[in-house]
Amino acid sequence: MDQYPMLAFEDFLPSMAQQFGEEAFMLELRNGFHLLMDRLTGLITFESLKTNSSLLGVDGLGDEEVLSMLKEGDLDGDGALNQMEFYILMFRLSPGLMEGSRRWLEESPLKEASEILMHNTS
Repeated sequence: MDQYPMLAFEDFLPSMAQQFGEEAFMLELRNGFHLLMDRLTGLITFESLKTNSSLLGVDGLGDEEVLSMLKEGDLDGDGALNQMEFYILMFRLSPGLMEGSRRWLEESPLKEASEILMHNTS
């Protein structure tokens, strides 16, 4: 698969998690989701990702890259990412973050996300 600009963002996730701590890091992920989502649907859609990716410094994504990112995280097959799918995608794209976060994911309110994540990586 071709590399796309999102990889630069991924590389910072483990250090962000360590620096912020669990609650603040999850708040940052939530804020990232809200920046990228379509305000009418509450989901990250093709259009919202293409339009709002510049807010995260990853502007200029081609249609194929945007579709690839959506397809990577779309667990329910609806063509968009809900908040839980976005969280799971961020963890899956950052192996360093995933390794360091297994313990606190098990203890957090995102236990359901953790179980889905562990199932998809085994």
